[in-house]
Amino acid sequence: MKKLIIVNTLLSIILMACSNSRRTTDTDTGTQNETTGPEFSADSAYAFCAAQCGFGPRIMNSAAHDECGKWIVEKFRSYGMDVTTQNADLKGYDGTILKSTNIIASFKPELSTRILLCAHWDSRPWADNDPDSANWRKPVMGANDGASGVAVMLEVARLLHSTDSMGIGVDFICFDAEDRGAPQWDEENDNGNSWAMGSQYWSANPHKNNYQPLFGILLDMVGGQGAKFYQEGVSLQYARNIVDKVWAAADIAGYGSLFPKAPGGMVTDDHVSLNEVAGIPTIDIIAYYPDCVQSSFGPTWHTVNDNMDYIDRNSLKAVGQTVIQVLFSER
Repeated sequence: MKKLIIVNTLLSIILMACSNSRRTTDTDTGTQNETTGPEFSADSAYAFCAAQCGFGPRIMNSAAHDECGKWIVEKFRSYGMDVTTQNADLKGYDGTILKSTNIIASFKPELSTRILLCAHWDSRPWADNDPDSANWRKPVMGANDGASGVAVMLEVARLLHSTDSMGIGVDFICFDAEDRGAPQWDEENDNGNSWAMGSQYWSANPHKNNYQPLFGILLDMVGGQGAKFYQEGVSLQYARNIVDKVWAAADIAGYGSLFPKAPGGMVTDDHVSLNEVAGIPTIDIIAYYPDCVQSSFGPTWHTVNDNMDYIDRNSLKAVGQTVIQVLFSER
């Protein structure tokens, strides 16, 4: 995935222009001040992540990609979701026609009040940030960069299926064609739109007319070792109240230490077109490593080491339980 990090000083300038009971609510964020909702299983999410990797790298136009897509569809259906797919032929930066499939799964589709959860499910075809240049043209497994976000969503879907206490609907969208942007050795040929193409297409062609959830949460790279989730800049620009809501939920869920209330830079990701084109206030929960020399997205980003060896159940748990807290606090 393409990420554009802006230093915090510049960002600050930009940003300036299983119990379902509830006792009290934070009036600023609308978040419950006690834990709520079922227990998120990190082991289950980890297994969902490993299952996706079991197909191999899910790069566009590959058998592994297509077979994993079918598996994701069937997993959501097994949890009682209404599932549709959105197919499109998209042109990559190099002219390659990419057979893209966005997967949309809906919990309680009859309800008009809805929340959107999303992640990308494809993986990068080039390990172009690997420290060894011999690996630059090898595919990335994408355990963290892709599979982790889908894994958290599948576990949330499983938990929603087991409860009938939710009074709102939830839509899960697995975006395709996110991570096939121009490689570092060919960036001069990038037209600026080669990243997050599945979400660009969906934002201009939503699966339902006049689709307008309360807000959206994008999950990206949410399973890495040592991950912390700073407040991303585009999210603050378009949906600061949702950032406040989610970070307050992380505090209540017991994971505030992994959700610093500090900016982490601006990121080019699937949520950009959701905000700018679809008009859905959407935030990005994405790992940020301010002290990592190799990449601000961690040492495995766009390398051959983005595999299950570097997936941390605690990171999956922190994000998953925070999402559960948000969903079950909403009324």
